[in-house]
Parts: sequence; structure tokens; C-alpha cells
Amino acid sequence: MNKLIYFLLRTFAGNAFADPQFPAPKLIKHFILQKILRRNAHVPWPVHPSTIIKAPEKINRGTRCPGMAPFCYLDGRNGIIIGENTWIGPRVSIISMNHDLCNYSKYIPSNPIIIGKNCWIGAGAIITAGVNLGDHTVVAAGAVVTKNFSGNVLIAGVPARVIRELEGYQADGGRP
Repeated sequence: MNKLIYFLLRTFAGNAFADPQFPAPKLIKHFILQKILRRNAHVPWPVHPSTIIKAPEKINRGTRCPGMAPFCYLDGRNGIIIGENTWIGPRVSIISMNHDLCNYSKYIPSNPIIIGKNCWIGAGAIITAGVNLGDHTVVAAGAVVTKNFSGNVLIAGVPARVIRELEGYQADGGRP
């Protein structure tokens, strides 16, 4: 039965809605909300109905679905590149565009935000324009990331700083 559900979702909504890492009932719910009721209809992958995504065409989402957690805000207008197996918690804001400090109605072009693979962005974290996070960077809940960090680190605080070095990421081969 699940194979039929995933086939129908792939046919009517695209491959992102037929991702077996998510349970079929959850994908059906998001399909109905996005494709029929038109909540976040412009986003080509499943997202929570409370999430706001700007310029999804400029977001490279990696292997997961950013915005599946509630109340996320992803502003991809300057670009966001998310590596494979990167987890994003609830209320996370990833903001690739900033205002001009002398004229608030103007935006400043910037490099895209780059988040490496096997990262974890904790609840309520904020990542600002132009930031580059290396592979296996863990961002603690509530952190505000305003500068680049190399991989294999735990960062926390406002502004974020390295709390400790981490060993390399070790996948357990289980379900993400």
C-alpha cells in the first residue's frame, strides 16, 4: 500500500513528496495543505504550514526538507545551499538577505549561506547572510550565527562562538 501512495505522490506532486524518509501519512497531509489548499504552494518540497519560505528556487535543500519543523523562516533571495543530511529544528531562521543600514528599503546583495553536510541547526537558531558553516557543525538552540565556522564544531551563543570541537560525524546507517 505504501508503494502505491509514494507512486501517486511522485506522480502528482514530484519526487520530494515521495521521499520514503518521511511516513506516507505525513506526506499526504503536506500534499493536501500545499498542493490543494495552497499553503506554501510555491515550495516544491514538503514544508510545515506555519513555515515561511522566500525564493525557494534559490534554495538547494540537500537531501532533507528544510522547513518541515514548525515556524521556520527561510529567506533564500541571496541563495541558501544546504548539505546532505542537515537537520533543521523548529523556529529556525536562515536569512540570506540583509537591509542597507542607511536605507532600510534597500537590500544588500551577499554571498549565499552555505551549510555543510551532516549539520544540525537547533531550535530557534538564526543564521545570517553570507555565513558558511563547515560539515558537521552543530548550532545550539537560540544561537545567532553571524560569521563562518569550520566543520566538526559545536557553536552556541549570541553571537555564536565555538563551544567545543567534535569528532567526525558517524552515520549509524539507520533512518535519518
